Amino acid sequence: MTIRRNPAPSTGLPVRILRGTCAVLASFLAFLVLAVVLGAYVPAIPKAGVIGPVLGGQYPFHIALIALVAAALAALAWRAGLVRWGRAVTVVTVLCTVGALVIGAVQFRAAQRAGVDISLGQVFTELGYPGAEPDVTETFASPEGEDLRVDAYLPGKAPGRTAPAVVLAHAGGFHTFDKSDLRGTGRWLADHGVAVFAVDYRLAGPDRPTWDKAPQDLVSALGWVRKNADAYGVDRSRVSLGGMSAGGTLAMNTAYRLHNGTIKAADGATPEPPAAVIGFYPGTDVTQMWKDDVSGTREAAEMFTGGTPEQVPDRYREVSPTTDVRAGLPRTLLVVGDRDRSARPETVTGLGDALRKQGVQVQVEELPFADHAFDDVYGSLTSQTSRQILLDFLLADGASAG
Repeated sequence: MTIRRNPAPSTGLPVRILRGTCAVLASFLAFLVLAVVLGAYVPAIPKAGVIGPVLGGQYPFHIALIALVAAALAALAWRAGLVRWGRAVTVVTVLCTVGALVIGAVQFRAAQRAGVDISLGQVFTELGYPGAEPDVTETFASPEGEDLRVDAYLPGKAPGRTAPAVVLAHAGGFHTFDKSDLRGTGRWLADHGVAVFAVDYRLAGPDRPTWDKAPQDLVSALGWVRKNADAYGVDRSRVSLGGMSAGGTLAMNTAYRLHNGTIKAADGATPEPPAAVIGFYPGTDVTQMWKDDVSGTREAAEMFTGGTPEQVPDRYREVSPTTDVRAGLPRTLLVVGDRDRSARPETVTGLGDALRKQGVQVQVEELPFADHAFDDVYGSLTSQTSRQILLDFLLADGASAG
């Protein structure tokens, strides 16, 4: 009687190549996702705490998929003979998958609470700025011979009805980027009934401080939109002013100074203060930006003001929104990520508390697992959530001229 035995597992060259390839790929991917997930949960970890909130906060489902691929590769290497190593990496990557999915679930729940019509398709496909085009691009001012342009994103006109509007200033540390960064937000808001005017302003340079110029540019933009309200179907009593990062700092500073009478139009009549003010992850105190020195904030502050807080203290005070907190300011929306290192959440919520003490109507939103510029990835859950928060704020009945 012949007894057949199962052949021993092959240890030939093809198996060794497969095992080695799986091991290398799984190791690399496991290291990546572990760093991202740990950094997202514990931002204090060096280096991982920088990339984790950015990648984990904006791409949690993508990170989960990468972790699953790493787990599958580790499992293959395990079956091919790397038992201890394969088992360990499989466990780590499975835990990373769960950690990333928890981030996504928390953000999903925050989006639901904000009333977002969540698009999971956008989460996976809209990984950058969409290719939206403005309806109109015009020159709104030419200070010192430099043309400043505005991109208008307009809702469909309805006979006898006007739309609320917002003038938005772009991010960029006062010295880089332009109004095109706002095209995704601009088109989406216009599609939902709000006219958006994304504006350029004079950018600072190493030998070109614009602390006294950029706020004037926003004053000009606000006045231009009010002047042309009828042409664009805009309710001139519901024109708000806002911005992202440095643009948010400029918007709040300009709006509050208009209300307090400490800034005037360079040419022509000074416009009324905006109906409302929006700051997405703004610098609330430019002196604090200089002290923190995170991701270039010190360089940006010095370029913008033309010196250090010791050299030009009056300029730092003048351009900081915290300086102009008074009673009667326009209602304000502040949005920040809870992992933001540049515009730290405590500085933004602190400004909100200071405004409330003065009786100002203020709404502060802190988005979970979100870092600075959380809306850069157009389809991310944090970006979808922030757009809905902004829309609801602009459409609220309380919006009226300050």
